[in-house]
Amino acid sequence: MSVLFSAAFFGACPRQDRAPAPAEIPDGEARLSVLVYITGVTAGSPSYEMLAAGAEEFAAGHPAVRVKVYEAGFNQAEWEEQLTSLVASGEYDLVLGSNPSLPEICASVGEKFPDQKFVITDAMYSGNSRICTYLYNQYEQSLFLGYLAGLITTSGMEHANGAKRVGFIAAQEYPLLDNHIVPGFLDGARRADPGITMDFRVVGNWYDANKASDLASSMIDAGSDVFAVIAGGASQGLVRTAERMGAYVVFHNTNEYGGAPGVIVGCGVMEQKKLTMEILAGALEGKIQYGSSRIVGVREGYLDFISDDPGYVEHVSPEIREKFDAFMDDIRAGRIPYTVPPL
Repeated sequence: MSVLFSAAFFGACPRQDRAPAPAEIPDGEARLSVLVYITGVTAGSPSYEMLAAGAEEFAAGHPAVRVKVYEAGFNQAEWEEQLTSLVASGEYDLVLGSNPSLPEICASVGEKFPDQKFVITDAMYSGNSRICTYLYNQYEQSLFLGYLAGLITTSGMEHANGAKRVGFIAAQEYPLLDNHIVPGFLDGARRADPGITMDFRVVGNWYDANKASDLASSMIDAGSDVFAVIAGGASQGLVRTAERMGAYVVFHNTNEYGGAPGVIVGCGVMEQKKLTMEILAGALEGKIQYGSSRIVGVREGYLDFISDDPGYVEHVSPEIREKFDAFMDDIRAGRIPYTVPPL
């Protein structure tokens, strides 16, 4: 996550505790108790929604698996204390989360509870025998979304203004955003035209749609006509302003075309639910390689672009789609050279 949050709720609470009756558990099948630790809230955050949904769907099909989804809220200063309290109960075989900041917190908690295991997606951390991580190749996703943005801003589409300027609005800055997501987007745009520039702005939180709207208005006035956004609930401020003033938006990680047809013209997809279910299957079978970290992207089947939605097919010109679809074919085949920067 890339790292996505939503606004709507500021507290911290368990959302659901799915515990099958002992009689439902087949003889000889291992038990697995999982804490899905949401650093933020679930509703409105696609990556967290997919994480929770994947865990709950897996538990529904495996009576030996018990899942609790816990929403920790937005105050990062409280996350370690909350997680320590939850792990201290001894109730969970596995803590599953998705946030680049979580591995360090889990490492600290694990020092106090050496038998606790953690698996974190959207993060990179290796060498700790209690922790396994999976990092989505967000440089790659940003690269192809940036390329699409570059094709559009230099095109004759209705809202392309000739300034060759793209925009990026983020909720907050953090290493994955600063080192992978934003540079990848600009790299992709400049592969369409080396003269493209980017206007980058920060909301300061994950929920202030009015602030995002104000930023977007200023950026459109300054020439930005295609935007990327990593801002949780605040993203809707950008979308509303793009509708009102005339601009385009591409989204990471999830299908948002229906939210503003003709404005949202490109969407990546992150297979968080698929990966979550694969992780829990591995945990149930004792096959998780703790201490390891793996990068997953388009070629591994965990990232892609949604090209069959009317929001793309009907609102992006055929000429652009032909060029972009060829670029995506090259991405899938590994023919586009790029270097993932260090975090």
